[in-house]
Amino acid sequence: MTNQTTTREDLRNVAIVAHVDHGKTTLVNAMLTATGAFGEHKQVEDRVMDSGELEKEKGITILAKNTTVFYSGPASNGEEVTINVIDTPGHADFGGEVERGLSMVDGVVLLVDSSEGPLPQTRFVLRKALEAAKPVILLVNKVDRPDARIDGVVSDSMDLLLGLAEDVAKDVPDLDLDAVLDVPVVYASGKAGRASTVQPADGQLPDNEDLEPLFATIMEHIPAPTYDEDEVLQAHVTNLDYSPFLGRLALLRIHNGTLNKNQTVAWSSKNGIKNVKITELLETKGLDRVPAETARPGEIVAVAGIEDIMIGDTLTDPDNPKPLPQITVEDPSISMTLGVNTSPLAGKVKGAKVTARQIKDRLERELIGNVSLEILPTDRPDTWEVQGRGELALAILVEQMRREGYEMTVGKPQVVTKEVDGVLHEPMELMTIDIPEEHMGAVTQLMASRKGLMESMVNNGTGWVRMEFKVPARGLIGFRTRFLTETHGAGIASSYAAGYEPWAGSIIYRATGSIVSDRSGTATPYSMINLQERASFFIQPGAEVYEGMVLGENSRNEDMDVNIVREKKQTNVRAASADNFEGLTPPRILTLEESLEWVRDDECVEVTPEAIRMRKVVLDANERVKLARARARAQAQ
Repeated sequence: MTNQTTTREDLRNVAIVAHVDHGKTTLVNAMLTATGAFGEHKQVEDRVMDSGELEKEKGITILAKNTTVFYSGPASNGEEVTINVIDTPGHADFGGEVERGLSMVDGVVLLVDSSEGPLPQTRFVLRKALEAAKPVILLVNKVDRPDARIDGVVSDSMDLLLGLAEDVAKDVPDLDLDAVLDVPVVYASGKAGRASTVQPADGQLPDNEDLEPLFATIMEHIPAPTYDEDEVLQAHVTNLDYSPFLGRLALLRIHNGTLNKNQTVAWSSKNGIKNVKITELLETKGLDRVPAETARPGEIVAVAGIEDIMIGDTLTDPDNPKPLPQITVEDPSISMTLGVNTSPLAGKVKGAKVTARQIKDRLERELIGNVSLEILPTDRPDTWEVQGRGELALAILVEQMRREGYEMTVGKPQVVTKEVDGVLHEPMELMTIDIPEEHMGAVTQLMASRKGLMESMVNNGTGWVRMEFKVPARGLIGFRTRFLTETHGAGIASSYAAGYEPWAGSIIYRATGSIVSDRSGTATPYSMINLQERASFFIQPGAEVYEGMVLGENSRNEDMDVNIVREKKQTNVRAASADNFEGLTPPRILTLEESLEWVRDDECVEVTPEAIRMRKVVLDANERVKLARARARAQAQ
């Protein structure tokens, strides 16, 4: 039997990858608009692909999503070509989403900002693309920025490509280095919906009025899907979704064979192979999923009817099953404990989900679609260890649960360590920092305190300095807030994983102590005014407090137990003036991410749908003293 390889010229599958905020989602928007996906009269919002509530708020992509554009321009030779576009997240914390997106496509559009150039996340996604031997198109976005330096950015990107290709060539021997370096460059402004292969002047829009050069480059350089005509059905599950009408949807890339509605197929998973029926077959058109009768090789479709299907599973032929290998993603590097809310104020919010069973079910549901997350049991039945790629990914999970009405206690993020030859190793990160040169001293000092080693420093004469550090992953817990304070919000910092190295020693995260309530009650303005010289508060007057709750930050490096509920003694002597509370400094209200960064090892965060409170793990002051003494004795021995 001869293998008959066939190419589908009417189809292209491409992923858009880049560092965070370089304009991936805006470009997808422009591609949809350019091909008329929205129709004549449809109201379209900006960044339509960021559909989640948190995505809209934070302005970042969290989940990889696919859309379809139908292209029938000059480069399509008169026929309509379906281009499946995967919009991927830019944060390293959601790296699992990127790895998954790459398994669905045949090529990559690498987006680079015309001023910032390639940043760590660019390196991460590019390496993944090269390892998977996917062709790359370099797209320099935002060429109309006033501070654009297009030549420098293209040169930096090529250097990065060459460096990574040499690294990857050691692991992938059949990598064609010439083909890698022969990268087409497109210059674009996603916001203006314009692209050109001719380099514009710095800060100018491309000379072409539309995105045609980008589509033409995709048609030319991204290979069309190929398949073997004689091969049985092979479809790989790359993503999961949920429909209120159809239940769980599996998104799959069909590699070989044809998939039909109501067809019986073999479902291969970790638990073995069993026959299932495809009850519904859906294809993507623009932003909508529409029913389809049949799907051919190379297409990305959704199927319903298999309740427990997971990412990495294969649908294949029942008579001659040939499963595909499972998708692998990098190991988690950050963990935190998550358990039921044990504070005295637990269960006060009406309708909140507070039981261990409810929290456990929700965490297990998260595992279904989130490949880069792991959940491990602890020695307590109502507490679990949640592991992920970064603190942002974990904070977003907790924030989503909070909005869904869950109450829980969340511990401080820790790093996931491992033993190598009897020596304790911890995950390291390579950190790239762009700052105005006047903040160089402060940032260097900050990184040194977190055990960071400077690897390089470049001053390109623009008033900005680029520094690279190798730093333990735990040194970056709570780093972002301090960094933005030190650089007055002007600095840009990003990192990616750089393997494991021996434990670097202890890190002091903050030089201040906590103000802790010594009794329950309601915080009074009178006691807060008396205490505010020594502390900055995180709570409003009138807030409910309990023993062991953290109320604010002590200016000295020690914890202080205070009575925050003390009221002014009433006398029958008339005062000349009424109580004046104007002198009370407004409190610092911390977000969930800031709270997780701020707490120490003996503290945790209480999360409810209505409030975020910080507290000591052990609420009783006497117990805390005993534990501290026992710890000190153990260290002395």
